[in-house]
Amino acid sequence: MRIQRSRGDASRVPIEESCILTRKWFVALVAAACAALIPAVAGAQVVDQDQTPPAETAPQFKWNAYAGFGYTSLNQVNGSRYGLIGVDLGVSRDFGHLFALDAVGAYYPTSYASGNPGNPSVSMVLGGPEIHGHIFDRWSIFGRALLGGVHSGGESQTPDVSFAGGFGGGVDYEWSQRITIRASGDDIASSFSLINNSPALGYSPHRLWNPRGGIGVVYRF
Repeated sequence: MRIQRSRGDASRVPIEESCILTRKWFVALVAAACAALIPAVAGAQVVDQDQTPPAETAPQFKWNAYAGFGYTSLNQVNGSRYGLIGVDLGVSRDFGHLFALDAVGAYYPTSYASGNPGNPSVSMVLGGPEIHGHIFDRWSIFGRALLGGVHSGGESQTPDVSFAGGFGGGVDYEWSQRITIRASGDDIASSFSLINNSPALGYSPHRLWNPRGGIGVVYRF
């Protein structure tokens, strides 16, 4: 028995064939796009793996602690012949690459040679701003202004404590990341009366400058 298709069924055949062709082309295009993207993604992963890690930056230290040998002249002691030697200490706090604040303490208990009258000693506590910077390789320099007080002992001076201030600087050599070798010098002014000065004269304080120097080690942390 022969089945005849209606005219409506015959018209739907081309439409169905067209839809099938469209789906096949769409699947082929998606497959081609995926094939094109796979090498690009793989190449990007290779580039990321081959990138060298960023270089580690040097640690940034904010504090410096100093300890060393020190010398000071003895101009404030009447009739002194030789300067004094002792210990020089300090700590500083960095604020950026150029600026710091210093606190300095020193004690000079003995003369480097015999001949000074009495048994003079000098101690001081000073502080102030510092400016520093690298000059080349491992070397850097600094300058500072200091204010504080100085005590003169062993000579019966009255008064034996004076307001003091001055300026100075030095040079640093970077031995390692944390250790620096420092040589420094300051010129500190103070006002003391002469030994055995009469109270009736108001003790007649005289301002005198006392240069001092030191060499020691800085520890950065």
